[in-house]
Amino acid sequence: MSHSIDPDAIRLAPMTLEQAEDITGWRYQAPHDVYDMAGVSPDELVDPDAGFYSVIAGDTLIGFRSFGPDGQVPGWDYDESALDTGGGMRPELTGQGLGRVVIAAGLEFGRSRFAPARFRVTVASFNARALRTMESLGFERVGTFRATRSNRDFHVLVRVEHRRHEGPAPHA
Repeated sequence: MSHSIDPDAIRLAPMTLEQAEDITGWRYQAPHDVYDMAGVSPDELVDPDAGFYSVIAGDTLIGFRSFGPDGQVPGWDYDESALDTGGGMRPELTGQGLGRVVIAAGLEFGRSRFAPARFRVTVASFNARALRTMESLGFERVGTFRATRSNRDFHVLVRVEHRRHEGPAPHA
């Protein structure tokens, strides 16, 4: 399926109820099953305040991105210094080299929509592929903790968003 996905055709859009129902049925192989959305109501995903967006290539739902508290894992002392972002890909598309393009599209969307000073991601320690991808996109590890619910280790990574200054630079 990944061979038919044009990276230039990837876009984010508000999530529909049909897409949310699809996503809540996605199941990943262990240990990635920590990312399953089992037990999440599709209605929660389509609530605009929840910060979920569909990732679409052409007409095909290939993943989702979230902006806000969904990206947080209980056990870390989160603050307001960064916008948390998270997401997932359709299980059969994982490991096919699409992750970086999908996450980059999500970050670009998040930058234009929310204009955060920083993005923050929380990634399970076992997920070396996701950690490499986030670091390749400019994220730096700022801490590690044990999640209170799953008792698994997670890394917290932050990326500073550089803003273009309008007009002359201020004097120091």
